[in-house]
Amino acid sequence: MGQPVREYLLTLCVTAAVTYLLTGPVRKFAIAAGAMPEIRARDVHREPTPRLGGIAMFGGLCAGLLVASHLTNLKSVFENSNEPRALLSGAALIWILGVLDDKWGVDALVKLGGQMIAAGVMVLQGLTILWIPIPGVGTVSLTPMQGTLLTVALVVITINAVNFVDGLDGLASGMVCIAAAAFFMYAYRMWFGYGIEAAAPATLFSVVLMGMCLGFLPHNMHPARIFMGDSGSMLIGLVMAAGAVSVTGQVDPDLLNLKAGGLREATHAMVPVYIPLLLPLTVIAVPVADLILAIVRRTWKGQSPFAADRGHLHHRLLEIGHSHSRAVLIMYFWSALIAFGAVAYSANNASMWIVLGIVLLSAVGLVLLLLPRFTPRTPLWAEWMVPPRYRRVAPAAAPAATAPATDDESAVEPEEEREPVPAGIHGATAIGDRSRFVGRRKADSHR
Repeated sequence: MGQPVREYLLTLCVTAAVTYLLTGPVRKFAIAAGAMPEIRARDVHREPTPRLGGIAMFGGLCAGLLVASHLTNLKSVFENSNEPRALLSGAALIWILGVLDDKWGVDALVKLGGQMIAAGVMVLQGLTILWIPIPGVGTVSLTPMQGTLLTVALVVITINAVNFVDGLDGLASGMVCIAAAAFFMYAYRMWFGYGIEAAAPATLFSVVLMGMCLGFLPHNMHPARIFMGDSGSMLIGLVMAAGAVSVTGQVDPDLLNLKAGGLREATHAMVPVYIPLLLPLTVIAVPVADLILAIVRRTWKGQSPFAADRGHLHHRLLEIGHSHSRAVLIMYFWSALIAFGAVAYSANNASMWIVLGIVLLSAVGLVLLLLPRFTPRTPLWAEWMVPPRYRRVAPAAAPAATAPATDDESAVEPEEEREPVPAGIHGATAIGDRSRFVGRRKADSHR
């Protein structure tokens, strides 16, 4: 089992490295190509920032699949299944659509049609839901039409859920990376724990998806130097949906019953079978909830469900007082709690400690939501380890305020006395290094 783990780790590192190295040149290309839309009313950043980060992510996807196809154990996924090629073809279509939208803009209905076409291409190549296990009924085989409709619906919902949550720096890529990690644990256990080889493609997809997100995150964390755009958000949404379709619709639930001895063991063995019905939704529970709330909110106001606004969950976190970074971390927390909680329950559904742990962590998350103004202060001896906003104000810096300040001095405040950057102030720039703009807050305040 050690050899497959090393191969997965190698695939993850290659995907992340290629994505990370490509993002810098892609940023320069996006600036040269003018892929920097004007600031919109719903945006939280204040300066134009290049998009097209999905180009680098697509390069990482191709590199990860290429490396995996030449490894000893993982190449069997390409020999025994057509799903990796189906994923690549669907990802290419959705990526091209996203690039066009990032540069010139595409109508919402056209994007929806493109998403359905990309999902249909994957269905035609075998990446589709063949059967679903229903508690109390058993395994239900689907007709080709039912399987196609269900697959397309799952892919489109996942793509749009990820696209809707892509509103803060590092939010979408971090949440999808957390979901992919949880999904990898589940799919890997299905393959090597139960010996079901049909779960191998989903395991590979989740590893590649983690690499794409990890490679892009250093460039996308606040303040972001580049956005993934629709070319990236729709791409990672499609890869996540492909893994969910693969492990849900391709794994025969009856195989798990063969691993169980008695009735009790068979009952416990069937829990991982039912989890795929919920796991694709739990790993994206926060984005899906945001999507549903957005549709209800907009239709209630008489607007189109595709009309953009500032009512998303991350916008509301900013409005109640959370900083940009803290809002992102809170969203990370809830995504990890739901995703890994579902995976832990599928592994040991008889343990009450898992339920109690989820309840306790949920209470912690609610406390964090109710303390938006809380700013922890670190001890003096540890201040060098934390950002300036968490340091104590030095007493010696107070007398300096009595001296007359020139125009240049008043433009630059001491780092310890500077107020935390308000939520929504975007520190990235699209034309050069961020260090060139430090200390120019007063001069640029009219923008």
